[in-house]
Amino acid sequence: MDARSVIGQLRRGEAPSPRDLAWFAAGLADGRVSDAQAGAFAMGVCLQGLSEAGRVALTLAMRDSGHVLEWDLDGPVVDKHSTGGVGDCVSLVLAPMLAACGVYVPMISGRGLGHTGGTLDKLEAIPGYSVAPDEARLRRIVSDVGCAIVSASGDIAPADKRLYAVRDVSATVESLDLITASILSKKLAAGLQSLVLDVKCGSGAFMKTAQDARALAQALVGTANAAGCPTTALITDMDQPLVPSLGNALEVDLCMEVLTGARSGPLRDLSLSLGAELLATAGIEDGMAKLEQALDSGAAAERFGKMVYELGGPLGFVEDWQRFLPEAPVIQEVAAVESGTVSAIDGEALGLVVVDLGGGRRVETDTVDPAVGVTEIVRVGAKVEKGQPLARVHAAREGQADRAAAAVRAAITYGDAPSPRPLVLERVA
Repeated sequence: MDARSVIGQLRRGEAPSPRDLAWFAAGLADGRVSDAQAGAFAMGVCLQGLSEAGRVALTLAMRDSGHVLEWDLDGPVVDKHSTGGVGDCVSLVLAPMLAACGVYVPMISGRGLGHTGGTLDKLEAIPGYSVAPDEARLRRIVSDVGCAIVSASGDIAPADKRLYAVRDVSATVESLDLITASILSKKLAAGLQSLVLDVKCGSGAFMKTAQDARALAQALVGTANAAGCPTTALITDMDQPLVPSLGNALEVDLCMEVLTGARSGPLRDLSLSLGAELLATAGIEDGMAKLEQALDSGAAAERFGKMVYELGGPLGFVEDWQRFLPEAPVIQEVAAVESGTVSAIDGEALGLVVVDLGGGRRVETDTVDPAVGVTEIVRVGAKVEKGQPLARVHAAREGQADRAAAAVRAAITYGDAPSPRPLVLERVA
């Protein structure tokens, strides 16, 4: 067998067998498949598509191209994956909540690229936090604390790393089959027993329409279940940022307010909804009540503090987190230049404001400034008067703050108040 035969099958519209796909994934991992062949494969899948069985076979082949974790713990091993949105810091709240309910969460997360922030970048705003423990340390932390939010090691789904890089430069990122295999190969390699998916839909998400979000959710849920991991998905609203703070340290600060009971709102509500869905899938009854108790009692905050310390962060972070988080030297109020009702917010534009401030990446090698961002963003439906604050910009320099303030104003539209959208738009099982 060689790569050309698999590519030829795709060109002719034939379905590669699971054995063919397993060989190709192994070749991606060990170098037998060249970049040119990987690009041709990605384009073939993008143009011809895979059957449901082919999608499952590719996902499992990419999972098995590297190390697959196995666990021997006294509770279910679970996780959540989000397709990415602006102000989406659910993982930082949800993982310790779940751990406090007796399940184990080895959460393999990613960095920000494009307009959406990355969970790992947010956690690295905490001084000393290491996202790359060795496997022995990861196992110990998951066993002792109940959760660890970390990066994927080099031997987790290496075929995906090769294919992902090629997709980015070959205009094949949008393939539903390749998106599904990429997301699930890494999650399934973590040895999960159940999974919940948060598929974002709206201006701040990659999937802008309900139709596209539903198609992705169905592909992910069907593939994960066929691969042996009980999975459901919630399609959730991202027509405006989930939280009113964007930026790495600024989002950590807001998460700590939720974990310590100082703030309610969409972040708390969505974390509870996703957590209850996941606990039900894992066979745990009264999940919502258990999760609320974990938050209200301080047990979730305690787990978060233990995780931070075990991964190199400061002792006592939960008790005085603002002392440890970096602050931007320039904080500038963004005043409204007209009166009106906020009818829409361009979430993607706001995400790019954070990137332009230095809080995200244009390319993977960019350095991230953890302190910059935007806070106190007005919400859709709010009535504002001329001169009233729309947001606050946190910047490294005054010139950056001025440009960011203009971009924030441009991202906010005035008009008739829209009908409120529910936070959870649809459930897919």
